[in-house]
This record gives sequence, C-alpha cells and structure tokens, in this order.
Amino acid sequence: MVLGLTSTAAYGKGGDDRSGARAAADQVLTWTAGDPIDRYLSAPETAVAGKATIVFENSTATGNTTSMPHTLTFSVSDPEYNNDVQVNILANPGDSEGGKHSVEVTLTPGKYFYHCTIPGHGEMKGVLTVTEGGGGEDTEAPATSAKVDGDRNGDGAYIGQATVTVEATDAGSGVDTVEYALGADGAWQPYTAPVVVSEVGDHTVRYRATDKAGNTAEEKSVDFAVAAPPTDDETPPETSATVSGEQDDDGAYLGMATVTVTASDTGSGVNTIEYALGADGEWKAYTAPVMVHEVGEHTVRYRATDRSGNVAEEKSVQFTVIEPPSQDKTAPETSVKVEGNKNSDGAFITSAKVTVTATDDDSGVDKVEYSLDGGPYLAYTAPVLVDRVGHHTVAHRATDKAGNTSEAKRVSFTVAQGGGVPAPNCAEFDERHTVFVGTVDTGVPNRITRNRCTINELIEDEKDWSSHALFLKHVTAVLDKLKTDGVIDQRERKAINQAAKQSGIGKPGQSEGYTKLFDGTAASLAKWQHVGGGAFGLNEEEGSITSSTTVGGMGMLWFPTRAY
Repeated sequence: MVLGLTSTAAYGKGGDDRSGARAAADQVLTWTAGDPIDRYLSAPETAVAGKATIVFENSTATGNTTSMPHTLTFSVSDPEYNNDVQVNILANPGDSEGGKHSVEVTLTPGKYFYHCTIPGHGEMKGVLTVTEGGGGEDTEAPATSAKVDGDRNGDGAYIGQATVTVEATDAGSGVDTVEYALGADGAWQPYTAPVVVSEVGDHTVRYRATDKAGNTAEEKSVDFAVAAPPTDDETPPETSATVSGEQDDDGAYLGMATVTVTASDTGSGVNTIEYALGADGEWKAYTAPVMVHEVGEHTVRYRATDRSGNVAEEKSVQFTVIEPPSQDKTAPETSVKVEGNKNSDGAFITSAKVTVTATDDDSGVDKVEYSLDGGPYLAYTAPVLVDRVGHHTVAHRATDKAGNTSEAKRVSFTVAQGGGVPAPNCAEFDERHTVFVGTVDTGVPNRITRNRCTINELIEDEKDWSSHALFLKHVTAVLDKLKTDGVIDQRERKAINQAAKQSGIGKPGQSEGYTKLFDGTAASLAKWQHVGGGAFGLNEEEGSITSSTTVGGMGMLWFPTRAY
C-alpha cells in the first residue's frame, strides 16, 4: 500500500506574494514519471544540504497515457543511506492534483535512496547525493584557543592532573572537526571532551580545527607540567610480566611471543611503565603488549615508577622464538555431481540432487560451502535438493584446517516441471526480488532458505496476528534462524526487523501495513466501480452495501486503485 502526502505549494516568481505567504524553499528538486515501470523519466542526482522543495509529477504532461500510478518514496530503513527525510508521494494523472505534488523537506549531507513502492515497479529507484552548502566561498580557517585548568603548586605545576579545554569557532561554513595530540610526535585524535593529563612530568598538547569548507587552522600548543600530589608514599610499584603464544614441546614459541607487563601501586599510583629489549636495549614507554618475532633467545626487561617518583627494581623474562613448522598453503580440491531424471531437452524433471565433495592432502578439509543462485554461502552437510522450476547455478568451495579456501567452482542446470516430489512446505508463493514486510520494501534480496522457502514466504505466513508484539516475536525468531544459517547478515537482519516494526501488522486499525478499502461511507464506496448488470447500494445507517433489487443482475464490484 502507499500513502499519498498532501501536496504543499511552493511560492516563487509569479506566485502568491501576499503578506504572510511562506517563502519558497532554497532549491526545487523534480522527479517525473510516465508509462514506464522500470525507471523515472527524470530525477536529480545531486542537491545541497538545507531546505528543498521536492516535486513529483506523474501526469499526462510528463507522458503518462495509461493513468498508471507511481510513488516517490525515500527509504528510511537502510542504514547505508540517510533516513531523516520521510517522503512517500502517490501520484497519477487522475488524482486531485492532476498528478503533480510537492512537499518541503530539509536535506542533510549524505545519500538518500528513493524508489517506487508499487509492486512490479522495483526497478524505479536511484540515489540522491547531498553535499555541504557554502559554495566554496569560505576560505577562512576556524579560530582556536585552549586553556589549562587545575590546582597548581608554588612552581606553577599542576598538582595531580591538568585539564586541557580546546575551543574552536568558525563564522563561515562552521566547525567540522577539532583534534588534539599529546607531545611533539603524538598522533592526532578527535577532540570530544576536555583532555585530562595525570602523568607526572612536562607535557605539550597540540590542537587544531577544520571547518566544513575544508580550511584547517594552523597548529597551536600549550605547555605545562604535572607534579605528584604531596604524599608520604615511599614504596615503589609492584610489577610482573607474562609471555604468551603457541609453543612447541620444548617450550619455544612458534613464530612470535607476546610479553604483557602489569604494574600496581596502592600509594600514589602508577605513573609510567617501561620496557627494554635485551641486556643493553633502550628503555621505552610501555603502552601495549610487546610482540617479539625475531628467531632466537630473548630477554625483555621491565620496571615502573609511581607518581611519587619511586622506581621499582628492574625485572626480566627470558624466552626463545623459533621458526614455525612449514604450513599448508594449498587449498582443497572440490568437485560436484548433479543427479536426477532428465527430459529430452536435458533438463532435470521435478528436481536435481547436487552432491559436493572436497579433498585435502595436507591439513585436511575443515568445511565445505555452497551458494545457490548467487545467494550467501551456506555450510554443506548433505546433498542439496533443488526443486524450483527454472535455471539454477550452484557454486561450491572448501576451506582446509590451515585456513586456505579454494576458488569457487560452479555448475549450472535446469529443473523442468514434473511430478513425484512434493513442493516445499511454504505458507504462500512469493518470489519478489526483495523482502517486503507488509508494504515496506527492505531492499534485502528475497533469497531461498534452507527449507526451500523464500524469506518473504517465511515472514508473511498468512497468519492473522492478534497483536503487533506477537508478529514482531515471529519475525525475530525467523531472522535469528536465518542469521544462524548464514542466509542474512547483521545489517540485513536490522533492516528487516525495522521494516517489521514499521509495518504495523497486528495493530487493529493501523494505517501502516494496511489500506482500508471500505469504511461504510459514500466517499469510500465512490472509490469502487461496478461492472455488468445490477448495482450495489449503501445502507448509510449501518454502513453496509447490498445488491439492488430493482435492477436486474448482480454484476461485479471492484476496487480499481490497485491490485492486491
């Protein structure tokens, strides 16, 4: 179903210039449609962030000669695109606006996916790219400043810690990013909150900012010192180290050893940890586990200093790294056999059984996978029965225990109509290209699952849900199974689940997900048409319709707006 938005007039030159009339939006973006169901006749590709008037025209003037309805719908369920603009306009030459509608929106930088939601019109789609405004006129970089706060001693050093606050302003396109770096060589990091520096010693904090037009301010810096708070701590930190990695029977590490150092101090607290490689290596700041790859015997020394200046005694760990044994670098070999009864054209009658085999002479086969008709790779555990009529392609590959994956091979064949094998036990037949929940198109491919039903067939199982919560529980259970089987990924699971929430299925009287075809009023009945002899009349008191007793025949009452 589709919801037609009320059109909004945009006033400009030659329009209503009365006092109080609202001004036109900054830009007008126009889509047109006509008889084709596989494309919009025209559509903008780019726009500038800010207010815009979106115009959708599907009229005789744009080439619609069949009264074919189309929609212009902005997706709000795909995480890959912007979802902050809700546009869903239904237009046809016979509507109250003659097929031309408009609505005002505010666009943000990024990409918007738009499409037509009428079934069978799935190829009418595209992407609108929105860029920052400003037109490149801003050439001034942001203004930046920083201040250091904290308690200070008589020498001006900050006691215990210093807090650095950075500010940036830009009167042109506006500030886009603010960054800071610790020390003269530290890496730039996003500035999101004041920076707290608690390590005792001298420090430099560098900072800069960039505006939305790409102008970057010159680097600035603040220098300060942090002193340990007064304390009677005279005990150095406690230190320890562990060595980890894959070992052989003699305890040597295969290919690499990782040294992890820890330190604790119950007095003033740990200030720095250092390590050194070998007996004469330089001391370096320890910030992450140390990985040693070089083959041979090694010594890693370590120590720590607390905030009162107490230095722990040097300790060390010794270990040996050796070359790992030669590894399997050859992928498995796979083969496939397709079996079944064939007709004179070589097509398999009713079904085909696909058997995949894999061999590996080195580390051994770890897993075998297959993909049916371009779908995701699934674990192969038994021969695959393909019984959907049509042309099919099965890709297959295998991975050994050393992690080598073979290149995919493919086999193609055709299944023809026949008897003898029951059809898959699916609630309803649904081979639409993408997954729909109610009227919401998720954009996720409508793949065939392990039980030979499509995703749509598993979700829309023809049940009359008594509540929206029960329907969402059903969808969650289906999605969990599909995610476990590898049919969908996490992004696709999120998109389908969001569509289920939007659908309104199970909500009595909910407009989303359902269209009220007849509500007992004359206006509602006027949307229907009668064909053949006889007629139907409205019983206004009870809101029902009955066939006329004064006109011969019954004829047919039908709803021409769209097919269900």
